[in-house]
Amino acid sequence: MPLNLKSGEVLTVGLVNFEPLRITGLRSILETEPQIVVRVVKINEVLADKSIGLVLFGLPTPPSFGRMSCLRVERPDLKLIVVGSLRDDETIIDAIAVGAKGYVEETTQPEQLLQAIDIVLSGSIWAPRRVLSLFVDRMLQFSTKPVRRHNNHFTEREQQVLRLLVAARSNREIAETLGIEERTVKAYIKKLMSKVGVDNRVALSLHAASSNLVDE
Repeated sequence: MPLNLKSGEVLTVGLVNFEPLRITGLRSILETEPQIVVRVVKINEVLADKSIGLVLFGLPTPPSFGRMSCLRVERPDLKLIVVGSLRDDETIIDAIAVGAKGYVEETTQPEQLLQAIDIVLSGSIWAPRRVLSLFVDRMLQFSTKPVRRHNNHFTEREQQVLRLLVAARSNREIAETLGIEERTVKAYIKKLMSKVGVDNRVALSLHAASSNLVDE
């Protein structure tokens, strides 16, 4: 299918965090398009090579968004599509919140993967409709619902949790970094949401980042 590219334009697609068999399958799909060049790369190569315009990122199990967050910060122009197995809606929303422009299942048909790439290149987001609807609803709630002014009385541990949350770390990653239980992280996030006056972690992260609630 024709992609959303100018005549003669070449799109370099980086494959990050995939197993060899999956790489072979993705190559066979992508290289049917004459305007696509496929490269198997690591995160640091994507950061250094500005010719890579789109990345397909294999989401690990359990989900981890730290490296994706790094890509968003260092390469804001980069188009990022996450490829994963069937996951819950919250995982897909988290991926979009940290900068992914698309989410496709590992079992998707070749033509759907190419369609997802085309949609993302056009500037839109590709994800299950139910997830997009939920994401939009939350963003509307965040933008229209007044956020209670934070009280600036965050403990040192709460600051640490919030900083890692803004950096798009998962609960498990936060727990491992701070040396605490994952259920303790959930309790901290719940308490932080209450202090800030929001009702979900996406809104908490967005508000913390936009209002400079963390020192980094």
